[in-house]
Amino acid sequence: MIVTGAGNGIGLAYAEAFTAEGASVTIADIDLGAARSATERLDGSLAVAVDVAVEAEVAAMVDAVVDRFGGVDVLVNNAGLHMGSYNLTSTLPLGEWRRLFDVNLFGCMLCARHCRPSMVERGGGVILNQSSNSSYLGIGAYSISKLALNGLTLSLAQEYAPDNIRVVGIAPGMVASDAVLARLEDVHKQAVLGGQLVERWGQAEDLTGMALLLCSDQASFVTGQTVTVDGGFLKRL
Repeated sequence: MIVTGAGNGIGLAYAEAFTAEGASVTIADIDLGAARSATERLDGSLAVAVDVAVEAEVAAMVDAVVDRFGGVDVLVNNAGLHMGSYNLTSTLPLGEWRRLFDVNLFGCMLCARHCRPSMVERGGGVILNQSSNSSYLGIGAYSISKLALNGLTLSLAQEYAPDNIRVVGIAPGMVASDAVLARLEDVHKQAVLGGQLVERWGQAEDLTGMALLLCSDQASFVTGQTVTVDGGFLKRL
């Protein structure tokens, strides 16, 4: 299987969770050093450098995985650009808009496109796209890119269904880490926790558990859906 953007953060947490379940995981990241460091913690894993917005690099990544492991059964499209300046909309420079969509939308499409032949050869597979609950909130260009990704998830699910390939998504809310909490002001922290039905910070384990379920045979009747994992934040609005 392949997890993009897995050199650190949530991507690494996904890679660790799947490895613990016996999967042979490829750590794909634009930072090869981070990918290699991650593989030192995961037995049998493979580090690959890739910019998911560059089709030639995506194709080379899939070729490396097929050579090493024989094929691809699961793709986790986790690599992405995050909020920050991408909270802007009309004032965001056009070049930044294009880079954002090249990574957050087209990168996922390219990875899916190039993994599809191997999945077909192996009788099927699962593609998991990392969205965001902000895709339903309309907070700047980032949220728009993730809303478009939700649409891609549905479209690919319809297109790939005859190949026995399921396509699903996860839309996380705020997931706590030292880095995230350090840059949030107290008022923002209170707004997040106060807006959730589950009054605690989200943890990486909340996402990895859902990912393992969605990519397993226990979810064989689920496709085309993006599942929100945000402590009920959207349900309290």
